Amino acid sequence: SGLPVSEPVGNMIVDIGGGTSEAAITSLSGVVLSKSIRIAGDEMDRVIIQYIREDHNILIGEQMAERVKISIGCVGPSSAKETMKARGKDLVTGFPVEIELNSEELSAVLSPVIDIICNMIEATLEESPPELAADIMRRGVFLAGGGACLKGFDRYISERTHLSVNKTEDPLLSVVKGTGMLLENSNLLSLVEITPDFQ
Repeated sequence: SGLPVSEPVGNMIVDIGGGTSEAAITSLSGVVLSKSIRIAGDEMDRVIIQYIREDHNILIGEQMAERVKISIGCVGPSSAKETMKARGKDLVTGFPVEIELNSEELSAVLSPVIDIICNMIEATLEESPPELAADIMRRGVFLAGGGACLKGFDRYISERTHLSVNKTEDPLLSVVKGTGMLLENSNLLSLVEITPDFQ
């Protein structure tokens, strides 16, 4: 996303991937503070499957859950109520069945997962060094990863943190592009420490 990571300014980056959500504060080509939790896109899919099973007695697969999340998943109230038909298996009859879901119910289903991720973001901000807090307040939070595509997520984080939230230009590929830029720049690569476990 073209952040000035090598400059003496604080950047806060939140990456919501499939298996993990990570929040990091960077400055001078280094990670000053980071937190990571194993609650992210996959967990959103899991709670969608669980909700449809428990409330509608229908079993859907992981791919269908992800399609539902991408199509009508949202955080908080949406300006227009969106609907989608999902296909699965009726757990009583065993027959294939179709169900109509809407964005309002998806927002309620995803809310507990979203709040856990936001709690991690807030905890990272609370522990941020005072000298970088002013930079973060001025520059805002940069949101990457597939979770950044969830409608209303950027607005909700902004409401929780009172900071501006900027979605990266290509949230799904921003981490890959950043790694590619790093590998192409030997000077920058030499400044980066690669650890086995990003905690």
